[in-house]
Amino acid sequence: MQRQDFRCLLRLRVRWSEVDPQGIVFNAHYLSYADCAIAEYWRRLGLPYAASMQKLQGDVYLKKASTLYHASARLDDWLDVGMRCARLGTSSMAFECGIFNGERLLTTIELVYVFADPASQTKRELPSVLRTLIEDYEAGREVVEVATGDWSAMQADAMAVRMAVFVQEQGIDPAIEIDAHDADALHAVVRNRLGLPIATGRLLLPDAAGEARIGRMAVERTVRGQRWGRMVLDALLQAARERGDASVLLHAQRSAEGFYRRAGFAPQGEPFEEAGISHIAMRLPLR
Repeated sequence: MQRQDFRCLLRLRVRWSEVDPQGIVFNAHYLSYADCAIAEYWRRLGLPYAASMQKLQGDVYLKKASTLYHASARLDDWLDVGMRCARLGTSSMAFECGIFNGERLLTTIELVYVFADPASQTKRELPSVLRTLIEDYEAGREVVEVATGDWSAMQADAMAVRMAVFVQEQGIDPAIEIDAHDADALHAVVRNRLGLPIATGRLLLPDAAGEARIGRMAVERTVRGQRWGRMVLDALLQAARERGDASVLLHAQRSAEGFYRRAGFAPQGEPFEEAGISHIAMRLPLR
């Protein structure tokens, strides 16, 4: 088993509370690391866990966990925790986990889950959409889709994400979040295989100088850290290029400034407050 055998790798650092009197990671924590990696695996599939299981009308229960220790992890080690689905049964999913320090394999773990009815906790057949999704992910195929359209076509899904992120999570007044620009904007939404929206953003019409505005960029909280926000941004930038916009301006929350820098945006001017949150203007020339 090697690191490159895994598409899903989660990086963790060993904390003081995880080390035993021998100065090495206490054995039970390796299963905690594997549990963190399983959560990351669902994110890689674009599945907000609670909403997705409700949509699938079931839930996933751990049936078996077995661990084989090869070497020890120590305080402050960086660990790469790999997770992959090894096989799918009628109602079961068997996962293999490898925990690495650099290229050195420390621990191998097998986890067997059963898809079951949450009320009776009796097993159910694995939904075909989940089976196909896992198979496609392990084969390197795309697991979500991004779509663009006008407000009439995208409103329900775009608003579901925006209300969850801006209003419920960040506490922004709905009267500020919803405005008249939505009607004229191009909207992008990323949906997972279950049809659930997980990311959105909008592109406003350009001004007289040919500069457009991107805004309302939001990703569902439990699946952040993947590619979903970048997929939305790329789709909106592509639309701006195709209609001949000269540049794109956006007001980035300071916590997301690095994300936009990596996409080629550069800060403009000094930070400012908008809706009670620190922002900075950022611009990207398109021609």
